[in-house]
Amino acid sequence: MDSPYLFQSQRLGFRTWHPSDLPAFAAMNADPETMTYFQHPLSKKGSQALMDRMARLYADRGHCYFAVEILGSGEFLGMIGLGTKSFIAPFTPCVDIGWRIQKKFWNQGFASEGASRCLEFAKELGIEKVYSLASSKNAASVRVMQKIGMTYEYDFEHPDLLEYPRLQPCSLYKIEL
Repeated sequence: MDSPYLFQSQRLGFRTWHPSDLPAFAAMNADPETMTYFQHPLSKKGSQALMDRMARLYADRGHCYFAVEILGSGEFLGMIGLGTKSFIAPFTPCVDIGWRIQKKFWNQGFASEGASRCLEFAKELGIEKVYSLASSKNAASVRVMQKIGMTYEYDFEHPDLLEYPRLQPCSLYKIEL
């Protein structure tokens, strides 16, 4: 039987998005605590639009922020993967790595494990450099960037977040593969 996953880590399976992901994904994106370091929680429609955008990105580039499940249980963990950033900055356009996981799975090493595996996948795709960025106040995400071997570049004012001063500055990290 074929695996439903594009690739796996020790505890996680990475796959493309299915319509059945929407309820769990929308619930995660609607949670104010999960979305603390984003502009605002997402509506169900906003979550669907993000899933659609990831499907297009995967079709165009062979990578996206993947739907991630816990191996064994098949429970939806969240999204971890590779995206693209094209806002105006000295380091763009670029491939970035990011994650958003359900709160009940925080502090269990899933983000670091999944992000490390996605960096291996990036290397398999021939990507030579990956960036990651988050609000400097998002200590958990900054810690993941450090744990997966990324190097701090600098803090910057994100041009798409100028109306959200609570999220500024953003910290930029990079790894060469």
